[in-house]
Amino acid sequence: QLEPVESGGGSVQPGGSLRLSCPPSGGILDAYAVGWFRQPPGKEGAGFSCITSSGSSTYYADFAKGRFTSSRDNTKNTVFLQMNSLKPEDTDEYYCSAELGYGNNYCDYRYGMNHWGKGTLVTVSS
Repeated sequence: QLEPVESGGGSVQPGGSLRLSCPPSGGILDAYAVGWFRQPPGKEGAGFSCITSSGSSTYYADFAKGRFTSSRDNTKNTVFLQMNSLKPEDTDEYYCSAELGYGNNYCDYRYGMNHWGKGTLVTVSS
């Protein structure tokens, strides 16, 4: 069964950057839409971004627009989240998730997905 394994968190100064990665442990990710969440599985309303399986479209909540960018690299079997201009209020545990049911060119981060990682901690402080 496909299981995302997110990584790339850490501690940075305000205004700094991090790049999170979401490679899977047990499958090929290119058929899945991938979402990003700031709460663990089972909690609604925590999603803030997703990227379609084709990579044709990305979606972002207001706090992430203009600062965070999701992208796919099929040669590395992963999805990235580039996080720039980080603020203290961005401090949280970040999770990636994956879902087959959206097809090639659509996803919706407002809803939960079926495959989850264990989270990676992002801390932004001076």
